[in-house]
Amino acid sequence: MAKIYIKNMVCDRCKLVVGNELEKLAIHPIAVELGEVTLETEMTAANKNELAIRLNELGFELIDDKKTRLTENIKKHIIDLVHHQDVNLKVNLSDYLSEKLNHDYNYISNLFSEIEHITIEKYFIAQKIERVKELIAYGELSLSEIAYQLNYSSIGHLSNQFKKITGQTPSQFKNNNEDKRKSLDQV
Repeated sequence: MAKIYIKNMVCDRCKLVVGNELEKLAIHPIAVELGEVTLETEMTAANKNELAIRLNELGFELIDDKKTRLTENIKKHIIDLVHHQDVNLKVNLSDYLSEKLNHDYNYISNLFSEIEHITIEKYFIAQKIERVKELIAYGELSLSEIAYQLNYSSIGHLSNQFKKITGQTPSQFKNNNEDKRKSLDQV
């Protein structure tokens, strides 16, 4: 078996797009996961180059080095935790990432900052704010319920962090008809 690693895969639709591109090249993957594709055999250099070109056109990128792969894996786990888990975010982020990645948190924190030029904590907060925007846009939960779900200590804490990141309060965001949400790969 062989694995290829792909940057900017952040959702199920990304997995579908990458899977389709592989099929177009007559490469039949065993599994397509966020940031990672498992193949039965190694790809030829020509197939890899063609795939790289096609993926770049779609906003993805093949990853070759270990540090970038680990950084993408960190992002994948944070996105999964914030956007794809239907549980309250009452977890210790450093313990969660250390356990998921089998690395010391100080190591992954320093590596992430070196590669992404932002701390893991700031990236986590940015993802949480995007999730808040999404939940506000849906209009199904109150701000209090959103604060609880995303493990904010209070509505005030959520509102302050939201305003610090977006420049507006959650109420202003809700009343503004303009969609200012970002795609997850741009957070």
